[in-house]
Amino acid sequence: MLKKERHAFIVRQINLHNKVLSSDLGLQLQVSEDTVRRDLNELSEGGKIMKVHGGALSKSFHFPYGLKDVYAQDSKKEVARKAISLISEGMTVLTGGGTTMLEMARLVPDELEATFFTISPLVALELSEKKLLTVILIGGTLNKNAQVNMGAKTVADLSEIGVDLCFLGTNGIDHNEGITDSEWEVLQVKKAMIKASARIAIMCIGEKLNSVKKMKVCSLNTIDYLVTDLTPTDSRLELYRGRTKII
Repeated sequence: MLKKERHAFIVRQINLHNKVLSSDLGLQLQVSEDTVRRDLNELSEGGKIMKVHGGALSKSFHFPYGLKDVYAQDSKKEVARKAISLISEGMTVLTGGGTTMLEMARLVPDELEATFFTISPLVALELSEKKLLTVILIGGTLNKNAQVNMGAKTVADLSEIGVDLCFLGTNGIDHNEGITDSEWEVLQVKKAMIKASARIAIMCIGEKLNSVKKMKVCSLNTIDYLVTDLTPTDSRLELYRGRTKII
């Protein structure tokens, strides 16, 4: 694969999954980690990605307020629009973080009265603009890359609440492997969020379907709703039908 092709592949993977590990990219591209490291350095110097220890981040994921160009923003807005339809008056809701979750927070109706728990300071700030909402930020150590709270305190706080509905983003989703992620700390927080919730809604754009990461969050049967930008009859969702409700 030519360097230009490698760079295009890397940028797409980072935009799609928000964060990628150098070791994973090496396996996918079948090149050495030194080659991946040089590619990431060049892309970072060109302003296309944000290089971090062990890999790289999408710039729109790290700076969701500061950038105009959010990857697949129209698709994420459609996911957010559909997700809002699951929320009703008086409900208790738990959310993760990320650009799609921010789009959802912006679309919450001003007249809705509900309680939102979130691990994301940015989502909490967006929700705080809605006067009838009660917004509770789950504590913990701020992960500076993902800009969400994580760690033992976050897991402990989540163990003390019970909510009607949880909205989660996902790094990987597959009809066989279920919901997966690439980081142990993220995995523990997501598992705690699922345990605290009566119902689970996974929010993801169609491009993420059939992607698998190293660590399993839960099986597909665990989630109640799969919310994508695709129409429920889209052929790409065929293998997911009957396993969860497609929105």
